[in-house]
Amino acid sequence: MLGGFWLLITAALFLVSLLLHQVPLLLVALLFFLVGGIARLWGRYCLNRVEYRRRLSANRAFFGDEIHLDIEVSNRKPLPLPWMQVDDEIPCEVTLLKGKTSSSYRPPRMLLTNLFSLTWYHKVTRRYPVKCTQRGYFAFGPARIRSGDLFGFFSRETEVPQTDYLMVYPRLVPLEKLGITSRQPLGDILTRRHIFQDPILTMGVREYHFGDSLKGIHWKTTARRGQLLTKLAETTTTVDMGIFFDVRTVKPPFWGSMPELLELGVVASASIANFALASGYRVGLYVNQNKQFTDEPTRLPPSQHPDQLQFMLESLAQVHSTETIPIARLVLQESRNLPWGSTIVVITAVPTEALLAALVNMKRAGRRVALVTIGGPETPFSQDSLSVYHIKQDVLSSDLDTLTLEEMHHQDF
Repeated sequence: MLGGFWLLITAALFLVSLLLHQVPLLLVALLFFLVGGIARLWGRYCLNRVEYRRRLSANRAFFGDEIHLDIEVSNRKPLPLPWMQVDDEIPCEVTLLKGKTSSSYRPPRMLLTNLFSLTWYHKVTRRYPVKCTQRGYFAFGPARIRSGDLFGFFSRETEVPQTDYLMVYPRLVPLEKLGITSRQPLGDILTRRHIFQDPILTMGVREYHFGDSLKGIHWKTTARRGQLLTKLAETTTTVDMGIFFDVRTVKPPFWGSMPELLELGVVASASIANFALASGYRVGLYVNQNKQFTDEPTRLPPSQHPDQLQFMLESLAQVHSTETIPIARLVLQESRNLPWGSTIVVITAVPTEALLAALVNMKRAGRRVALVTIGGPETPFSQDSLSVYHIKQDVLSSDLDTLTLEEMHHQDF
């Protein structure tokens, strides 16, 4: 690249030709000046009215889907571009089935490099198949464009700040494939309707009858009226479920992450939520970490909204390995906001003593609780008949039948 040396070299040739009285050298200096001037103007305006577009055939996809990445460049001026290089940043978590990639200066990103030659008013489109081999929320871009004159004397570079995002949902698999029996998924936890008396919703009091639980006595009213009175609770029907997912995969006090266990927990959470929603439950999701790009906690209250599964899959797609609150504390905090008859399902690879104690106390208080452990050897629990289920670590390495979008709400267990 001559750059700023172009005029200096031209002036030197001109002076030497005058001093030596060399006409051929003078002609060379003039020719060099003419070519350099044209090249400089070419380099200055080469990127004017150049348009770059990046398009994804879908902004949301499921694990294993194949989408297309389209790269389009347009030269909307009469000045041709003999060469143009485009380096587009893409996430390393997706698999590009075609194209030349290299490591980016911002790891763990990659660069998709394209070379173009555009005539005047010319447009080129290239398509790259992309395989979604990992769940997550991924950013494509920005891109850097570099071009110059025909001789390579001058060049110009610019950045296209456009960023496109791709959400890859986690895998959804039938519960049978996770080792949870299909006839009684999660034991008797997933009963479609459960009618009970909610002790929180009190309508009034009545006289105490033999056999009534002492827990149901309204002691303040009993003391005021001088006779035993029992709380009269409202009868309600619950279809609520709270799924609590623990991202910790290493026993405390150690820190670190086991990616396979984290992914297994994400798949288990998504699959259980999918089945529960299809069974008529209002399902909520709680993860002991903040969202990927904000400081907001990952918290979705129970709902039966048609888009609830999509909201949950989006939250699970962004799950990472950083824990912000112990799972035992999260369960105790958020379970207070759930109706008394709600089903509480905790999914963890590290069932700590604090978590087990919290679940046992909730079970004794009459709440419906299930613990799903993932990875490692199956540990027997015999505390107050706590419902415990185990998912083996090698489940994801086997050939699982991933549910498609059409099958998600039509499972027949």
